[in-house]
Amino acid sequence: MTRLSRRIGALTPSAILTTVMVLEQLRAEGKEIIELVGGEPDYNTPDSGKDAGIAAIRANKTRYPPTDGLADLRRALSRKLQEENGLTYTPQQILVASGTKPLVSAAVMALADPGDEVIVPAPYWVSYPEIVRLAGLTPVFVTCPASNGFHLRPEDLAAAITPRTRVLLLNSPNNPTGAVSSVAQLRELLEVLKQHQKVWIISDEIYEDICYTGSRPVSFATLDAEVAERVITINGFSKGYAMAGWRVGYAAGPTDVIKAMLGAVGHMSNGGSTISQLAALGALTGDRSFLKVHEREYRERRDLAVGAINQMPGLSCQVPDGGFFVWGDCSGSIGRRTPGGEIIATDADFVLGALRYANVGLLAGSPFGMAPYFRLSYSISLPLLSKAMERMRAYCESLT
Repeated sequence: MTRLSRRIGALTPSAILTTVMVLEQLRAEGKEIIELVGGEPDYNTPDSGKDAGIAAIRANKTRYPPTDGLADLRRALSRKLQEENGLTYTPQQILVASGTKPLVSAAVMALADPGDEVIVPAPYWVSYPEIVRLAGLTPVFVTCPASNGFHLRPEDLAAAITPRTRVLLLNSPNNPTGAVSSVAQLRELLEVLKQHQKVWIISDEIYEDICYTGSRPVSFATLDAEVAERVITINGFSKGYAMAGWRVGYAAGPTDVIKAMLGAVGHMSNGGSTISQLAALGALTGDRSFLKVHEREYRERRDLAVGAINQMPGLSCQVPDGGFFVWGDCSGSIGRRTPGGEIIATDADFVLGALRYANVGLLAGSPFGMAPYFRLSYSISLPLLSKAMERMRAYCESLT
């Protein structure tokens, strides 16, 4: 038997990828599954992005890109960050990579040594803890309670910081809860972080273009000039721009850290695809009216899903302010029996029952760091989402 490293053996397989594999198997068996699983927009890449990508291919822009990203794209991102986020970074302080995962990985490796701690507010995106562990670091989970809208409380942050703490991971709008941190909430965290000069902040803002609060989410680095020197802002084109398959993410921060991250990215992935970066540049500098259209349609889907779930026996949820997920509480279903007689003891059991008896694919909340919950993606058409809600209602009503 092959001996694998302890590092790999300790990793938890991605719940999202595992569930998608099961769904594909069921579809292959002929079952009509409505998938509410993925973290991917159902929209197509805007024409400006597609046209730029096609033009890049035809112009033979297929060579290795600069490891830190195409200069034209980094210049455009510098302008975007200044005009839309209030962040002042030169193109040299911006790093482009093939998605945001390599950037989060490079950031934690650049900022902390094996044995150091990274604070991960829970619930969290499933890859955060594993990225931290792969770097040889220790994730420290801090629960963000439902009673506080799933926001990180300053007193909980303060209690979690130790002499070994090096990084705090923030994500707003949040995956999976859809919580969007207000200026007041972020300032409360800021006051704690001012007391701990060795703690860096990685601010994942990938869902910023899908927000229902009436204004763009606040970038943490705008709050205080001194603390901004300890912030790495990470974003990308997968969500708002519906360019998930193009794999383009970017990070902005202090020059020395970006340079260190560049060293790590250079060995891990050697920069993002030239074609994808030119497509991203086309989407960023072209007509972006689609962002407001998609945001409005996502809001309609959100309202449908939230209204339906809060009328289902055993379920409840808060109204998310961003992203395209509902973070549902299924505690009222624990202890009940499915039509087949199985006892629902966990959120995983509830999700399995929804798949088995309603042909609806969901994700259990446990891999996101909180139970008993489930994550539901409403990134599908309204008619299909409505059909899924009808199936879920029937399933919940069938539990005894």
